[in-house]
Amino acid sequence: MDKLLKKATLPDIKSIKSRFEKFNLSENPFPSEPVVNKDSLDKRINGGIFEIEIRKSEYHQIINNFIKQKQSNPNHLRLGFLMDTSYIGRGNGKSAFLINLNENINKEFSLDISNGSNKCFSVYFAPEPGGRTKTFNSFIDLLFDAIIKSNIINTSLAILRLEAINSIYPKFNMANKINNTEEIIELLNDEKWLTQNNLSNTEITSTILKNPHLQELPPEFPLYKGRTFFMPPFIGQDDFLVYYRELKKGKERFDFVFSHLISFFIAASFNGAYILVDDFERIPDFQSARQKRDFSLELRTALYDGSSLNAKLGFYNFILVLHAGVPRLISEAWSESGMENRVPIAPKAISKHIIPFEKLNKEHAKLLLQKYLSEYRIKPQRKEPLFPFTESAISKIGEFSEYNAATILRMAFDLIDKAADSESQLKIDDKFVIENRGTIDINSDSEIPKIKDADSIDLIKKANNEE
Repeated sequence: MDKLLKKATLPDIKSIKSRFEKFNLSENPFPSEPVVNKDSLDKRINGGIFEIEIRKSEYHQIINNFIKQKQSNPNHLRLGFLMDTSYIGRGNGKSAFLINLNENINKEFSLDISNGSNKCFSVYFAPEPGGRTKTFNSFIDLLFDAIIKSNIINTSLAILRLEAINSIYPKFNMANKINNTEEIIELLNDEKWLTQNNLSNTEITSTILKNPHLQELPPEFPLYKGRTFFMPPFIGQDDFLVYYRELKKGKERFDFVFSHLISFFIAASFNGAYILVDDFERIPDFQSARQKRDFSLELRTALYDGSSLNAKLGFYNFILVLHAGVPRLISEAWSESGMENRVPIAPKAISKHIIPFEKLNKEHAKLLLQKYLSEYRIKPQRKEPLFPFTESAISKIGEFSEYNAATILRMAFDLIDKAADSESQLKIDDKFVIENRGTIDINSDSEIPKIKDADSIDLIKKANNEE
């Protein structure tokens, strides 16, 4: 009985503060490993914290040069480069920039950004590390995987079904039943829901297949599966995935991605797509001279000179992220394949298809840290938005990091972590930064190289050896 009634000595819970509460922060706002992982649930890592003011120039150039240009104009830019101007290594914020650009485009499928000129979706992906993406065939596989992950096929199927329902069942007003777009897409890809609402999949499918943009598709295309049956099967995105995997690498998959899928997307009222390719150097960095040339030639065929629907229309608009040494790696192959005449990788004059990704400065560093701090404030901080950092501390952080975004964030994480362990350390000034600089392992186990890591230098050396 005693052990049930006796009470333990408890601390005064109200007097206990969390580790970062003295800094008016709920937790450490900075990523411990500043490597962007799009699929992470942590906004510090998945690109969810992004300060557009830092990259306002780059953002507006892409919007004006690509997204606002009418896709109906055959001379619109089909390939662009987001090109790093700094050789200090990775981690300058290009991945976070692309992820946020991808989300902004997909919010309204660029209808808002283009002032109604274009209805385009966007997909984001990066080649596999370690040289696993050397051929154009493997590149196409990654592109299709990105299309699947983006859920745009399900979205397109939902659009086609909704249009068919509006035509066959004019009294069925889906907008009155559901307001959430994502829920509408989900329900329109659910055969049980259609049946429950007395909507015939057979009639809907028959109406969809009358779309003029679907008439030239091969009979094996997923939408035509079982079309001769009295009750055709319900088709979903998984059927597209199975169909693609059954296609042979090479021409069959090329035709599917660069012609047949485009007809399908056009039928669903899209007139283009933006393909955002991060870490493009992972491809040429492991290719032989011949592989570089072959890849460039196949890219030219897909974008400009082939017989595919994409070459005719320029439906896919590719934006490739290039680190500073990459142009020299592929310049010879680019010239030999004829791509230099189409879209120069090293033009002598300013060109709209090249978006320079400039190095950060002190003001950028302040904006970057302030944005992360604001996301984890317990109470809004108006008078001292950089607290616990002083401006002199940020100057030192910027100087020591050579204004590399990833290094700035990693230093900030370690500094605030160390300051939290000291009851008397109520701010982080330049003295604290200098004293603790030597104890911070900037590289740690992440993929972000140290400031003068040999990798960035090797990239240039490798380019010079190709000459």
